[in-house]
Amino acid sequence: MRSTNLLRQLTILGLLGSSACALLAQSGAAPVSVKVEVVSPKTAKKSAPPRDPGDASDIVVWLSPLSSGAGSASSASSDRFSPHIAQINKSFDPHVIVIQVGTPVQFPNKDPFLHNVFSLFDGKRFDLGFYEAGSSKTVHFDRPGVSYLFCNIHPEMSGAVVAVDTPYFGMSDRSGHVSIPNVPDGRYELNVWYERSLPEDLKAAGHVVTISNATRTLDTVRVVENPNFSLEHKNKYGQDYVPPASSSPVYHP
Repeated sequence: MRSTNLLRQLTILGLLGSSACALLAQSGAAPVSVKVEVVSPKTAKKSAPPRDPGDASDIVVWLSPLSSGAGSASSASSDRFSPHIAQINKSFDPHVIVIQVGTPVQFPNKDPFLHNVFSLFDGKRFDLGFYEAGSSKTVHFDRPGVSYLFCNIHPEMSGAVVAVDTPYFGMSDRSGHVSIPNVPDGRYELNVWYERSLPEDLKAAGHVVTISNATRTLDTVRVVENPNFSLEHKNKYGQDYVPPASSSPVYHP
């Protein structure tokens, strides 16, 4: 009986050891690398907003597992830092972040005057109200989607939080390079989001990819830019922003 129990324990330890070795091997794998390019449609208008052709930053790429060997979307990396978007110089900094669903995001006010942060779109809908310099508020993003950020005081402010239901994501630098760490081998749906693209163009850019030890650099993804893109928006009441009175420097210094 004791021999049987010992054999069983050794078998369990062996299985655990194999799993641990697999995890260690996977964690040592190279990140998945993909290049994104922003292209203009052939029907682009001359009146399209000016844009630096060398800047391909803030394009979000994420991999949604399609096979059992591709890992679990709930196994978010524990080393992810707590993200924040500061309100500074009448802007959101950074302009775009990507997070896994369930992640809280801090919104500190680093300007010497009041701000407001609200989002009324398909991601997380919220309104933080007015809050003063030096204070911070937190939003828990509990559903996938894009939350476009605005300030109800300063119409020039805009940003976005992209919440994805997978731990395998990254965002491009100015050269369009995206690096996604800790991706297990398997089949994935590659998804793309770019603020200046139309939903149908983003959907068309998505496709299935297979990640393996031999394939961790993916083909270039071309993202079509919307020539009619504009940052203009309404306030949280669906109305045009009203220029503040000169006697109200607190709201519009």
